[in-house]
Amino acid sequence: MAETTYLFVPGDRPDRFAKAVASGADAVIIDLEDAVAPEDKDSAREHVEAWLAGGGRALVRINAPGTPWFEADAALVTARGVAVVVPKAETPGVLAGFREVVALVETALGVERAGELAAVPSVTRLAFGSVDLAAELGVAPEDHEPFAYARSRLVVASAAAGVAPPVDGVTTDLRDDSRLAADVRYARRMGFGGKLCVHPRQVAPVRAGFAPTEAEREWARRVLTAGASASVVDGRMVDRPVLERARRILGD
Repeated sequence: MAETTYLFVPGDRPDRFAKAVASGADAVIIDLEDAVAPEDKDSAREHVEAWLAGGGRALVRINAPGTPWFEADAALVTARGVAVVVPKAETPGVLAGFREVVALVETALGVERAGELAAVPSVTRLAFGSVDLAAELGVAPEDHEPFAYARSRLVVASAAAGVAPPVDGVTTDLRDDSRLAADVRYARRMGFGGKLCVHPRQVAPVRAGFAPTEAEREWARRVLTAGASASVVDGRMVDRPVLERARRILGD
């Protein structure tokens, strides 16, 4: 099953790397981009290099193509053979230069090219950068409605390319548990399969929110127990796509 929780940790805080791994997140992303000030970029890269050289495991979000730090960041992840999160993903050729990529789509051009990005062989997953896209579009990042098209675009592009469902963007409010829960419910309803987290306390609620509910599991068991020859369960038609959905819910 694909990862549902991706936890960011700042690249200039090596004291937090192990704590992030211990949080229980499915994947940890050491961030060299937004979480690190320009004057700290080089030292942060050195911290990441030391962590990886010592056997640490994590994805690395590098700085975007076209920035002064991209080449050095790219050389680091390539030399270490680790998966990379590429921000401002817009150009398929850039993504093809890495072994394993999570493409962070957070610009209007990136959204429009989502199908091309997802089809790059090295891309294992798309992720949605709602905060950056909100700034470009001039809308509030916490408002769901302006991003319905962008989210659907990523979901359809991922399915068409045969990669895992995309990862939704961050919930920046660390105190509002109800907001986090609502964001997870909406992302799951839209077809997303995971979420970026910015604090360890978000990991458990996000994982729980993406897990099938007991009602969904019970429905899936009834469908599969009835067998492929059944045509109706709970008053609704059952055919091959319904059976496949039931199997996905139960992890069969």
